[in-house]
Amino acid sequence: TMNQITYRAMTLEDVDKVAQIEQATFPTPWSKQSFYTEINENKIAKYIVAVRNNKIVGYGGLWHVFDEMHITNIAVTQEYRGLGIGQGLVQELIDMAEGDELVDNIALEVRRSNFKAQNLYRKYGFKVVGVREKYYENNREDAYIMQKDMNRG
Repeated sequence: TMNQITYRAMTLEDVDKVAQIEQATFPTPWSKQSFYTEINENKIAKYIVAVRNNKIVGYGGLWHVFDEMHITNIAVTQEYRGLGIGQGLVQELIDMAEGDELVDNIALEVRRSNFKAQNLYRKYGFKVVGVREKYYENNREDAYIMQKDMNRG
């Protein structure tokens, strides 16, 4: 059940497992070093992990750039997909944005072919606002830019 999932800030000790999930999920994965750099040096980066029975089963990250939060990546281990963990990660990231009154919107890129992810983001109020042509290195696939406005007015 989902009440066994907890979310917390990613630490350096989590990087090995997070990098494994990244490698297993994406055709052009970030390196382990990238995650170390994000946590150690990138002042605008915030990363969280989803934990079940002391095991990291997913993670998500964002960059806080001026008045926007930009979701960098969200992934869940294969065996735990379809259980709502991705939704939990998206909600946690949205909560982080809502907790910061300087943030006007949250944005992300998603593969044009990744309908599952697009539907997940739509459920949380994200809309397609543009296209980055040939964005993905491995196959030159376009990315949709999806954005959620925080509606603070």
